[in-house]
Amino acid sequence: MVHLADIHTLRDSLRHHSATRPQHIAVMTPAGPALTYQQLDENSSLVAGKLAGAGVGEGDRIAYIGKELPSYWESLFACVKLGAVLVPVDWRLTPPEVEHILDDSTAGTVIIDPDHLMAGKTGLQEISSEPQQWAQWRDATSAELTEAARAAAFELDFIPGPDTAMAQLYTSGTTGLPKGVILAHRSWFAVRDALYAAHQDWITIEEGDICYVGIAGFHIGGLWYATQVFNAGQTVFSAPEFRPDLAREHFRVFGITNAILVPAMMASIAQITPADPAAFTKLRQVVYGGAPISDAVLEECIRVFDARFAQIYGLTETGNTACCLPPDQHYPGSPRLKAAGHPYPSFEARVVDREGRILPAHGIGEVQLKTPARMLGYWNRPEATAETLVDGWIHTGDAGYIDDEGYVFIQDRFKDMILVGGENVFPAEIERAIIRHPGVHDAAVIGVPDERSGEAVRAFVLAAPGKQPTTRELMMFLKDHLAPFKRPTQWEFSTEIPRNPSGKILRRKLRESHWSGRERQVN
Repeated sequence: MVHLADIHTLRDSLRHHSATRPQHIAVMTPAGPALTYQQLDENSSLVAGKLAGAGVGEGDRIAYIGKELPSYWESLFACVKLGAVLVPVDWRLTPPEVEHILDDSTAGTVIIDPDHLMAGKTGLQEISSEPQQWAQWRDATSAELTEAARAAAFELDFIPGPDTAMAQLYTSGTTGLPKGVILAHRSWFAVRDALYAAHQDWITIEEGDICYVGIAGFHIGGLWYATQVFNAGQTVFSAPEFRPDLAREHFRVFGITNAILVPAMMASIAQITPADPAAFTKLRQVVYGGAPISDAVLEECIRVFDARFAQIYGLTETGNTACCLPPDQHYPGSPRLKAAGHPYPSFEARVVDREGRILPAHGIGEVQLKTPARMLGYWNRPEATAETLVDGWIHTGDAGYIDDEGYVFIQDRFKDMILVGGENVFPAEIERAIIRHPGVHDAAVIGVPDERSGEAVRAFVLAAPGKQPTTRELMMFLKDHLAPFKRPTQWEFSTEIPRNPSGKILRRKLRESHWSGRERQVN
């Protein structure tokens, strides 16, 4: 009998579950029919057959523009069966942004879900790229499929290995244009294998679980977590869009047992009034990551959800999570709540200075990670690959330190560091302090030019509903939390803090008006 731990490709995973639990629900959505494992297997084979009939083969890039409908998961496994590489595209991007990804990836086929704006002629006319075919999604079982395509679908004999490329995800592009990160089958099994071998239950998926995937499938966190659920043979609850009130209702009605969310999603669900404890009676574990979370918000979420929590930390380049803050470290007052997590068993983390020297515990430098889930490289960017992936280590660009017990603490991005009168100041540290004020909902910090100190700290604040803290109140509050040189000297109250889909602050957008026209972006 095949054991799940012996399966290391998504092709073999789906084939196994289709054969052993054909009627178990693989994909569930808020509306529309669910997909069993047998249906997911058969439908993805039909899609693969249709694509093969159109000339798609091993190594070809297939872009998917749309939400996480069943068609998305059918397209994923169709690519797996062809040896093609899926390129998920953020459906919220503008036509020029989509065009960059299509041009860069050289996707010859683009699948667009029928609900997407670009499925109409207007959207397509705004994109000058000319792939071999634009294919508005159709039901894989429809009469459009020829008998030849149906026959070819079940004769596909491509057999991938753990190092076979199967997805190309584009980084969020907080600086410059997004790069395509190539990930292999092993990226979706490495964490599972590490936890299984070490008998650790940091992240668990159990028989009968229904797992809410709140992070979009074009993002590494959403795709990674969904594959963990598929590999375990359980049910992915695929939510095409997120709204706090709808999400809570889905938890209650569908009996959600597990979820992956970014902190902003967690907070927005937990803070809905009136409370509805019955919505979370089946919830067992919440996995979160992608952005900082304040102690107060996390403790509120722990109280409201009454579930196990696991924080994950990693990059698209590391194949998503490389570190985890386990459930046993999530309790009010835990000193570990500020940590990003501990490397998984057999994974490694280190911190180096600007000269590449490995720093001792508590020394602040660049965090580097070594993980078997790491990327194959950037698509068609060998120089960028060589800069990021060095001797098996991913250079994250994150500034942080490792404590005496191996827990990783992230301070900020190296490139976001502010130099105030010769002192290194990290925006994320200041943001965490500001959002502890009860009148603040969100905050962002950047460095702006200053003739006296080189750079000054400027804070952007989004007030909490019904609150309007003053600059003086915030400055007085920070006296107990930050050294004088770290405190903002410039303040701006905003109606929105710009973030990308994974929750990261778009500092480049905030910096534009302050640094435009300058030769250097530091002072």
